[in-house]
Amino acid sequence: MTTQRDYYEILGINKSASTEEIKRAYRALAMKHHPDRAPHEQKKEAEERFKEISEAYAVLSDEKKRSLYDRYGHAGIDQRYSTEDIFRGADFSSIFEEAFGGGGFGGGIFEEIFGGAAGDIFGAGRGRRARRGRDLQFEIEITLEEAVLGIEKTFQINRYELCTSCNGSGAKAGSKKSTCPQCQGAGQVTVAHGFFHLTQTCSKCGGEGKVISTPCPKCGGQATVRMPRKISVKIPAGVDTGSQLRVRGEGEEAQGGKGDLYVIVRVKKHPLFERHENDLICEVHVDVAQAILGAEIDVPTLSGEVKMKVPAGTPSGKIFRLRDKGVPDLRTRANGDELVRISVDMPQNLGSGEKKLIQEFARIRGVKI
Repeated sequence: MTTQRDYYEILGINKSASTEEIKRAYRALAMKHHPDRAPHEQKKEAEERFKEISEAYAVLSDEKKRSLYDRYGHAGIDQRYSTEDIFRGADFSSIFEEAFGGGGFGGGIFEEIFGGAAGDIFGAGRGRRARRGRDLQFEIEITLEEAVLGIEKTFQINRYELCTSCNGSGAKAGSKKSTCPQCQGAGQVTVAHGFFHLTQTCSKCGGEGKVISTPCPKCGGQATVRMPRKISVKIPAGVDTGSQLRVRGEGEEAQGGKGDLYVIVRVKKHPLFERHENDLICEVHVDVAQAILGAEIDVPTLSGEVKMKVPAGTPSGKIFRLRDKGVPDLRTRANGDELVRISVDMPQNLGSGEKKLIQEFARIRGVKI
């Protein structure tokens, strides 16, 4: 062992830390102290710090090694494991795949931060897996009625698909790919970075080990071509603005398979109804005489007009509830309600006869006017 510092102290965690907490701590410290990110004059110090962090993680992320370390300290580890054994037990690659978007070490934020030089930091390099096509997004606008009832929509998207002329190889029909001159067909190259020997995907062939000598004339050697496609999507009842529907296999296509299509729903504003979760709010105007004496009025709903009784003496702003006239819940399918808010219209221009009646009404009630 090259250091006797406490492993928990090195990672800045408590002895009761969970496996996930250990992973998070290592991710943050590895990003901060990786030698490739350090200035030239601090590279040696960064290499030692990075090795120290990695050694601590290699022990604490392994249940058996951590148990020995907790019981006997460094002595328990030194007696049973060499430095090579310690590093062999830690799955560094899976941590970075999980942290920075998957797809191996050939892309994502990991490649951006560490320069793509990490096929396997501790020696067991691997080539780049064939990637599937990109996921796509498409925004679709529907009416409130369509959102409440559900509907099937058909629309067109443009996406990349495997070239049919070369069957997605990128090489002209009848020609063959040749061995990559940079990696000699291995798909990987090894680069020395300080005390590490880092294996990374070959940049010339993308990890395939072969390069195209005669490109396909249709796709220009890219293996994919952009094509228009009509897509039909069933939009379930109850969706709202921001709802996202995943359509598997309708994204772009690549050697590793097809991506998915994500349909983002936007619901148009309705002239009568305002939506609040699964309830609909509607404002209905009534005459002052109806509000005072009570009446049966017609109320609009998304399924047609219904009759509703307004009790005598109903004030403006009073809310009535029409059960099950709202929006169905996406999960339970139970309908929300329609909330009818009463707005009492006050007369603006009274005739002489109307004025006399109101004056008499006020006199009877003892109201001074």
